Amino acid sequence: MTKAAELAKMGEVLTNSQIGGRRNIVINGAMQVAQRSTSETGKGDADGYFTLDRYKINVGATSAGRFTMSQSTDTPNGFANSLKIDCTTADTSIAAGERLTIDYRIEGQDLQQVKKGTADAETMTLSFYAKVAGSATDFVVDLMDNDNTRQVSKLFTFTTSWVRYYWTIPADTSGAFDNDNANSLNIQFWLHGGSTYTSGTLNTSWASSTDANRAVGIDSIFSSTSNDLYLTGVQLEVGSQATPFEHRSFGEELGLCQRYFIKDETDYKAFTDSNTDGGSKAVNFHFPTVMRTLPTMTASADAGNVVFSHRRDSGVAVTIGGSVNARSYINGGYTADSEL
Repeated sequence: MTKAAELAKMGEVLTNSQIGGRRNIVINGAMQVAQRSTSETGKGDADGYFTLDRYKINVGATSAGRFTMSQSTDTPNGFANSLKIDCTTADTSIAAGERLTIDYRIEGQDLQQVKKGTADAETMTLSFYAKVAGSATDFVVDLMDNDNTRQVSKLFTFTTSWVRYYWTIPADTSGAFDNDNANSLNIQFWLHGGSTYTSGTLNTSWASSTDANRAVGIDSIFSSTSNDLYLTGVQLEVGSQATPFEHRSFGEELGLCQRYFIKDETDYKAFTDSNTDGGSKAVNFHFPTVMRTLPTMTASADAGNVVFSHRRDSGVAVTIGGSVNARSYINGGYTADSEL
């Protein structure tokens, strides 16, 4: 979009109050937060959150292709980080059910302002910065409404230079988003797909989801080990005009990400032991925020790293109810996962 076109749209943006308050529905759009890892190799055979927070790798039938996923410092001006996918093992024999997408998942209760499924449904705009290296240039982005099994797609051609891309997504008066903490909407960047997903006609308007119409026209990131894809500045907002990317502080983005995943590397976590016979213990974990749902917890310390430190008064153990009143510690941190 030219500068003149952006200025011509500014009146509409102001009228719709699109620049007021928090505009970007996407968390970690600038790829600042990577609690799990900044680089993971050999990916492509399983789903998962591996590096940058909130961006999930989703695969279909297993491909022989592999890639490294990392937080890169190759960026457009105004950004410090990008998400990089680097093909390390090629696979040009694509089975029908194969797919590889980068997914961003959104809770339904964070989408009520879209008014989807009503006569007042809003247009949305998705914008992002991307560039590629190698021969794979054509990729599809789609939105999947998981509450109503509806979907819309757009084909993009990326270049070897950083460009900001725009997609005005039509309003959908069919199917409201659920008002809950479940996964209502996926933004999916399609990097690889077999005929199951590419053999139909691309859904460029909202329609009932048909797999064959989801990723028509894409190249494969696995076509050559020279292929790389870079992505940053992901923004989804209400309205028909892409506004400047909404930068947030690292601390704010980290706090928003911790609703879904927490990695605490503090050396010691206190727990109490009121039993001298090795019975149950109560471990005290302090979460920095309320998580989306009851998380899956993993302690990073093993039994060999548990240090017992009994409270004593003048060398005598303090007892309550006949047992030692002790304060003990786990030497190591923990992770808590409540991802969509």
